[in-house]
Amino acid sequence: MSWAQSVTHCVQSGGMLTSVEDPAESNFLAEHADLYTTKTSGFWIGIYRNVNGQMLWQDNSALDFVNWGEGQPSEDKLDYCVELSAFSGYWSILPCSSQKGFICKKPKIHPFLFALHLFTDAKKDKAHSHMNMWMLLTLVLIILLGMGFMIYFLFKIKTQSETQREVRQQNTRLEYSCVLTRKDDEKDSTNDKEKNEQSIV
Repeated sequence: MSWAQSVTHCVQSGGMLTSVEDPAESNFLAEHADLYTTKTSGFWIGIYRNVNGQMLWQDNSALDFVNWGEGQPSEDKLDYCVELSAFSGYWSILPCSSQKGFICKKPKIHPFLFALHLFTDAKKDKAHSHMNMWMLLTLVLIILLGMGFMIYFLFKIKTQSETQREVRQQNTRLEYSCVLTRKDDEKDSTNDKEKNEQSIV
């Protein structure tokens, strides 16, 4: 694909052509790009020149880290685009119409923002809004059901432990009561014996 087609494809998938922010990310991309050397010689990345000739990332962040190949970039080719070499990982400038692979980078979405993302997408895209709204409602329903089950089981565990504690207390009282009753019975029988002995004498 050309650079412009690659940008369009990345934007449609919710991202943009990749930026490379540090050597670690550059090494990661180079290692993985090397796996595709049989399919393409390079990949478009998200560097472009603005109207002032300044090179920026597609997300308009500054170009703080660079990994240019030898003799790159050429100042006389301002309207050219940047590829990452699949063989070396170095960057070079090529005509934007060249057919290359491309690497998209998508922003991380926090799980709790997923529902909000679905909702805002539903407003933007009327064709899919009905489906997105159902997905949002299903997600909310699943969360509510999960919370309901969790509360139910916590309540059930709490009441079971309270019931077991009451049963143990009743058993303890019953045992104590039985012990007291036996002692009283023994005293009564001893007193009866003594009375019988006294009456015989």
